[in-house]
Amino acid sequence: MNEIKELLPFLIPLALAEFALLGFTIYHILTHKTYKRGNRMLWLVVAIVGMEFIGPILYFLLGKEDA
Repeated sequence: MNEIKELLPFLIPLALAEFALLGFTIYHILTHKTYKRGNRMLWLVVAIVGMEFIGPILYFLLGKEDA
């Protein structure tokens, strides 16, 4: 239990960054109509299921349409 308390100063900012990135990704998916690959539902599932940075990063690398 003491080990967790020692890690909290590192875990809390990481968790906040993770949720902020997920929120921004979901907002971007819902407000844009075109994607390089796939569709809105696919990218929502990828972003939410792959929440731990991987899903949002995949969306911005592979799904976001450059406009």
